[in-house]
Amino acid sequence: MNSMTATQDVTTHRAWRRLPSTRRIDLMNPDPDAWTDRDLACLMSRTARWAGESSWQETLSVAQHSLMVLELMRLTAPVPMTAAEELRELLHDAEEGFLGFDPISPLKQAFGDPFRQVADRLLTCIFTRYGVTDWDAEAYARHKLADRTAAAGEAVHCVGWSPSEVVDVLGITAPIPDIDPLASIYGGKPWQPWTAAMAEARFLTELRRLAQLARLEEVAAR
Repeated sequence: MNSMTATQDVTTHRAWRRLPSTRRIDLMNPDPDAWTDRDLACLMSRTARWAGESSWQETLSVAQHSLMVLELMRLTAPVPMTAAEELRELLHDAEEGFLGFDPISPLKQAFGDPFRQVADRLLTCIFTRYGVTDWDAEAYARHKLADRTAAAGEAVHCVGWSPSEVVDVLGITAPIPDIDPLASIYGGKPWQPWTAAMAEARFLTELRRLAQLARLEEVAAR
């Protein structure tokens, strides 16, 4: 094999990415032990929502969005959520951290099944790593409402879309919240995107806390 063929072979078949810890994750065939918690928190904090569009100096990260959806679920849950259920909410978009971007919905549709399959494999791997089960129909409906409510609030307060555009252009019919559910927990200006370092630290703290509690719940249930 000549040097050019060898180079082409490596380029064609390399589907792994280097992680902040210097580990690697194979995006096509992910291993649940491939990353550290800090790797995931770091990548989530550096992955922008809304294609990086923002009315603020900082862009909104997937890490901050994930914490927002978690808090909305806590506020609207008919009964207190278990740690495992809360962990599922925190990790619901975690595959985007490894992929390195959060494509807007029309682009996801254009990418089609191959992209969806890669993303689904990554999320399944993440759920396996943290012992998270998938949603049942009722829980998923509540999750999607919280996710869309978060998106509606982000669109208006973080990105600058008008309420009418949220419905007419984005197709989001969930209520647009006026109150930032994270401001009462972390302080700061409501709806202001956090710095990457801040988002990483807050996501990592919640990830470790919930993962530990979920393990204790599992032991207690045996």
